[in-house]
Amino acid sequence: MTRRRALLAGGAGLAALTGGGFWLASRGETGTPGVLGTTLPSNSPTPSATASPAASVSPSPSREAAGTVPVQPGAPGIEHASLTETTTGLVSVNVSHWWSWALMDRSSGRIIGSPNFHQTNMTASMIKAWLAADYLRRATESGTTPSTARMNMISTMIRDSANEPASTLYGELGRSATIGRLVSICKLTDSRAGDGWSTTQLSARDTCRIANCIGNGTAAGPRWTTWLVNEMRNVRGDGDFGIRRAWPADEQKTIAIKNGWVDRQALGFWTVNCMALGDTWTMAVMTRPPLSKPWSAGGDIARSVATQLRTATDLV
Repeated sequence: MTRRRALLAGGAGLAALTGGGFWLASRGETGTPGVLGTTLPSNSPTPSATASPAASVSPSPSREAAGTVPVQPGAPGIEHASLTETTTGLVSVNVSHWWSWALMDRSSGRIIGSPNFHQTNMTASMIKAWLAADYLRRATESGTTPSTARMNMISTMIRDSANEPASTLYGELGRSATIGRLVSICKLTDSRAGDGWSTTQLSARDTCRIANCIGNGTAAGPRWTTWLVNEMRNVRGDGDFGIRRAWPADEQKTIAIKNGWVDRQALGFWTVNCMALGDTWTMAVMTRPPLSKPWSAGGDIARSVATQLRTATDLV
């Protein structure tokens, strides 16, 4: 085992006291995002300010009112491991607004991330991966096979981020009840339902758990997991941004993703989130760029975080 791999697999887990470093994954931790000095990559994708994945499908929401900034979960005290040169400055992004990240080693289940990786953000379209998984697993449990039309609808929801299928499934699945199943089935610790699918509250570390829950077959069940992961590998158009753009073009299609972005006018910021599933890892980056910036700023952060983690660890 290399020294870098040991960052994830070490016996007690590592913690850092600065933004972008390690935090114990097994407790309810608190903290604030790092605001350190590196420059975001200049060649990140630049989607248009209005999210419209494809002319033939309903676009991802470009505006959604919300009354208050999401309340973050409370957190008990934590224990820190020794701060070493190895754990400092693992990830740094030169922005002042809220952001967080997490990375899971799928073989051990260990999660590292920013000090605030337990804090939640409204998901926007990222939650569509779970809606698909919950529907497909429940179909199998009830002994039914979804129609071709229904499978095409789900495919469009994942690949093109169509909204109408998400609203349909969210209603059929019991609205907040589907998020309750998400928390229970994927063993989440921070997350909860909102007043709609787009306002579901997820943390970065819980998002890593969801990606792993999809990848290991728990979320969608053995019959549909390969199909769903393949759909996530084929996300296209404006929804294809962020984490996997840190890999060479020929490797990007091996990484399953589901991203989300929406204009929260009442709050004055975008919520832009990225979830990625690799063979040995999962990764999440959650952001809230101000409305004065294009929503692609959130994708820039996700790509920067993934690029840095590819250098700082040998897991990805």
